[in-house]
Amino acid sequence: MRRAVIVGGVRSPFAKGKEGGLLHGIHPVDLLAQCLDALCARTGIDPQIVEDVITGCVIQAGEQAGNIGRQAVLAAGWPHSVPGVSLDRKCGSAQQAVDFAACGIIAGAYDVVVAAGVEMMSTVPPKANRLGRDNLGVAFAKRYPQGVVHQGVSAELIAARASIGRAQMDEFALRSHQLATAHKAPGMVPVRVGERTVDHDESVRADCSSDRLAALAPAFRSDIMAERFPEIEWHVTAGNSSPVSDGACALLLMEESHALSMGLKPRARVTQFAVAGDDPMMMLTAIVPATHKLLAKAGLSINDIDMFEVNEAFASVVLHWLAETSAPLDKVNPMGGAIALGHPVGASGGRLFLNCLAALEESGGRYGLVTMCESGGMANATLLERC
Repeated sequence: MRRAVIVGGVRSPFAKGKEGGLLHGIHPVDLLAQCLDALCARTGIDPQIVEDVITGCVIQAGEQAGNIGRQAVLAAGWPHSVPGVSLDRKCGSAQQAVDFAACGIIAGAYDVVVAAGVEMMSTVPPKANRLGRDNLGVAFAKRYPQGVVHQGVSAELIAARASIGRAQMDEFALRSHQLATAHKAPGMVPVRVGERTVDHDESVRADCSSDRLAALAPAFRSDIMAERFPEIEWHVTAGNSSPVSDGACALLLMEESHALSMGLKPRARVTQFAVAGDDPMMMLTAIVPATHKLLAKAGLSINDIDMFEVNEAFASVVLHWLAETSAPLDKVNPMGGAIALGHPVGASGGRLFLNCLAALEESGGRYGLVTMCESGGMANATLLERC
């Protein structure tokens, strides 16, 4: 039986995705190329053996157009023989890259493959390739005549329909900052931006407090949305949401026996995968059916999982998932999540895997579950088994 294992991984620091952010000014190709170089340095592999580089990137426009995965391979100085491909499953793009890499290994298409991700939201903002209501096609408009809403409004709908209050969301956000402050970021490598070296996540706030969070105004309320959704109380703020961010990641996956024959130590097997869809208006709830689907495929229960990484796009998303799955909070995002660390959409999946691996190794746990909500009402879920 062929088994896919994660041998190692790196990520850049995550920075504010706006002008003046710590990574603003570096080309996304160069940022990802630095992660590819660091991955080789940390694992000791010769890039010549890499059979593909699968790269998640959501906004494939502007500087991120033209198959950024292949461009980064060439920018890193890797051999011309190493191909690259780019994919978009919205916020789950890097997680999908890992899943595709692992599936390729299990199927026999690869022995050595890199799963990567990159997003420079400061220079290639989400609106760069966003389609308006009138650009989604006749059939879509007929099915959804009012269109879908911004993710922030979806997060408000989740909070309203699951009876999640402002204090609960702010408390969860504070927890994220406290945990991120208390733990060293797994897999982070410093990157060069011009003459500067960036070596820390910019959005983590050691001085975050309940009072500061409570003082923030709702971020997504408008008169039109308030009239359309009278049930919403408008509790989602910039403080209990993930910030727009820049960042990149790269993970090395190999067939287990191949890794062992090279003297490399596998960290975890990637054993099961699930993708799910849900109501695109609610948009961010598919992590619940994705989790149940994954556990059913693996023949496990929620109590069998030792560590969870659930992307903190918004506090209400994770709190709703917790209520629906009965997972214990102390096993969820134990090193902090995207509310504190940031959420460069094409790269966040890699960060989730790195945090889950580190938490499993620190605790001695066996199983880790990674799940990510995604635009359009989708979600990925992946099961790791520590080696």
